[in-house]
Amino acid sequence: IVATYIFWIHHEEVEGQWDWSGQRDLKKFLQTCNDLGLKVVVRCGPWCHGEVRNGGLPDWVQAHKDWKLRSTDTNFLAATKILYNEIAKQLQGELWKDGGPVIGIQVDNEFGGSPNYLMALKKLAIEAGIDVPLYIKTGWPPMKTPVPLGELLPLFGAYPDGFWSRSLQPMDGSDWENFTFKITHTDTGIGNDTLKMDKDADTTGTEKYPHLTCEVGGGMPASYHRRMNYDPRDVEAVVLTQFGGGSSLLGYYMYHGGQNPEGKLSTLQESQATGYPNDLPVKSYDFNAPLGEFGQINPQYYWLRRLHLFLHDFGAPLAQMPATLPDLRPANKNDFTALRWAVRSDGNSGYVFVNNYQRLQPLPAKKDVQFKLNLPGGEFVFPQKPVTIPADEFFFWPFNLDLGGVKLIYATAQPVCKIDDGNVQIIFFVETPGVQAEFVFDPQTLAAPQAVFRRVKTSREAAIKIRTKSGEEIRIVLLNEEDSLALRKDDAGRPIFEKKPKPSTTKVKAELLQPAGPAREIPLGGGKSHIAVAPGDSDFTNAAVWKIKLPAYWSAGLRPGVLASAEPGRCPALLRIRYVGDVARLTLNGKLIDDNFYSGREFDLGLNRYAPEVLNGDLRLEILPLRQDAPIFLEPKARPDFGGKESLVKLQSVEIVNQVELGK
Repeated sequence: IVATYIFWIHHEEVEGQWDWSGQRDLKKFLQTCNDLGLKVVVRCGPWCHGEVRNGGLPDWVQAHKDWKLRSTDTNFLAATKILYNEIAKQLQGELWKDGGPVIGIQVDNEFGGSPNYLMALKKLAIEAGIDVPLYIKTGWPPMKTPVPLGELLPLFGAYPDGFWSRSLQPMDGSDWENFTFKITHTDTGIGNDTLKMDKDADTTGTEKYPHLTCEVGGGMPASYHRRMNYDPRDVEAVVLTQFGGGSSLLGYYMYHGGQNPEGKLSTLQESQATGYPNDLPVKSYDFNAPLGEFGQINPQYYWLRRLHLFLHDFGAPLAQMPATLPDLRPANKNDFTALRWAVRSDGNSGYVFVNNYQRLQPLPAKKDVQFKLNLPGGEFVFPQKPVTIPADEFFFWPFNLDLGGVKLIYATAQPVCKIDDGNVQIIFFVETPGVQAEFVFDPQTLAAPQAVFRRVKTSREAAIKIRTKSGEEIRIVLLNEEDSLALRKDDAGRPIFEKKPKPSTTKVKAELLQPAGPAREIPLGGGKSHIAVAPGDSDFTNAAVWKIKLPAYWSAGLRPGVLASAEPGRCPALLRIRYVGDVARLTLNGKLIDDNFYSGREFDLGLNRYAPEVLNGDLRLEILPLRQDAPIFLEPKARPDFGGKESLVKLQSVEIVNQVELGK
């Protein structure tokens, strides 16, 4: 399911002037999703946030001081009705009932006021003809008066750490809880700059709904004062704890990064200057997502794809399994001795989930571990012999799992997917690093007597071959971690192990036009937090400036709107910049085309998007000096060596990266 915000300010920045063209073309987007077999949830607003100016409300709406925004105020609802009617026009023919992809509508976002407002929005949507199976809301912040049961399905979220935190320390507040298993749904850290949620504060009645998520952090952008740079394991571990804690829908924010469009009256990003708590880049909303701003494939994409393969093949029965937590759980942020685990079971079969990982905090190995489950049929203990849970690992193991007529009593390996190959069923597992793989079957379901397989070795070929009582063959393939992340299925459902050749690169010349001037004094914003304020255009007079010239022999192969570069069969090429500084931005013929807050990651630009002007135009890179005493949070791995200097600007490399197409 693809979810998409509809930012009001993107479509009616000037009152009465609607724009659904180009990348604002909602209908074309929905048709594309339908062509690809993807369902869609449209998040209508009117307030979305999404780090957009005014949370997505147009300036002209904000200017009505006599209106009470995000309420049942008649003037505000009258304007919102026009918005919903315009959205409805885009949705005509694209609703699920008409054979289209749109299965759900979200009203507003992160709203904790009167449910009357949310119900008024649902009424507006229905009156506009937006008739869909599901109407939803975000489940946070908690509401003192719940929405009437069954009217709006609450969806939740969880992030490893947030750019919105006022703290300049990592993992501040309650973020550590998202690396544990819990039954409550609300992440009290989401938006804690404004929402200030209490601990474990689910709205009354939440327990009557399935645990569904719409915003598990697929990545995290850098705000100016807090430069996040997730390890891919940060994402995967939080996904696992949500999954193990009972979630039956894994929804990500963001899954594909993007970019703010051009505004007619202003830039469209969130900033302190517009009264919002954070400064975000003017253009970039890459989000360090599994798929980046220009289609880059980031490491967590492969981790999540492996989990999605499992959900596709094993998810239906698991979705009906409630979660149960052990009696002994971590008592606080600094409790590293208690093993973090949970069970999802139907009372007979299920899975044990383990997360021995926490962001920026090494967790020690746990020795002599066995899991004791109090099932209705009696106590069940596995594995047969205690094992050591390795440091900083996370996984899930099955028990009493039906594998096509054979009962797998337990395995100390994680299932990935299954393939039906005629009369043979092939089940892929991935080893848990540091734990010997053991498979124990119920001999009463086997044609042959051997039921226990220990010290199973990894391979792309079948490690175990067994037969059911009725003669069907089942093969078990145990993959190492690298092969499991390379595995996917083709359109016919056959397994493919992707090759990942190193992308070809071309060095690019950067001519220094202007050295950096003095580093700016960084002002602090108003309010209680007094966080650092991002630079404005005038501050870039002191930036170091380079002119970038693309190689003529390379640019001859680049054409606008065509996925082509120097070599056929390649994805769009990236201009990849490695640097150290405070803020970098790229201009083309004097116009800002992308920007980046330094966080230790590369600064990428998709060249095809700007062809043909980028080939021979005036492409410049500007970098502001990074102050050693800057009041910002940087990840430990991103903080540079200043060599005794008060500030630093360093352009490390500029190159063209020809991305290899996924699956080639």
